[in-house]
Amino acid sequence: MSQHKATVSWKSDNENFLAGKFNRLHSWTFDGGAVVAASASPSVVPAPYSSAEAVDPEEAFVASVSSCHMLTFLHEARKAGFRVDAYDDEAVGEMTKNERGVPWVSKITLHPKIVYGGEKRPSPADEEQLHHKAHDFCFIAQSIKTDVTVAPAA
Repeated sequence: MSQHKATVSWKSDNENFLAGKFNRLHSWTFDGGAVVAASASPSVVPAPYSSAEAVDPEEAFVASVSSCHMLTFLHEARKAGFRVDAYDDEAVGEMTKNERGVPWVSKITLHPKIVYGGEKRPSPADEEQLHHKAHDFCFIAQSIKTDVTVAPAA
């Protein structure tokens, strides 16, 4: 169907690589030209070998799930005749250890706050169905084993 590419680039900043004392700061470059500063999470690799200002892979994963869900939700809402004026989500990913003791993002909770415009407004049941469809048709959600739940913001 299609391909999606990203270039990940890193270069050593010193002679202490084998001692584990090297910077994890790197860049992600996307085909449209966007460049994102990336790093290991400071919760995994402490400073000064990580950068809290950069995006870490775990944050990017959570944002990817949230973004895909939102885009699919907007599409489904439009098809159902509901006008969405704003959509904000404070998504949270939780790390746990799997059966082998390896940390993984086992759960992502989406907390969407949606503002509707126009005359037609969804009932709570309509909104729940829209989220269900968004999850079922989100390419990213269908590509992962992480549990994704929706807990709408108050």
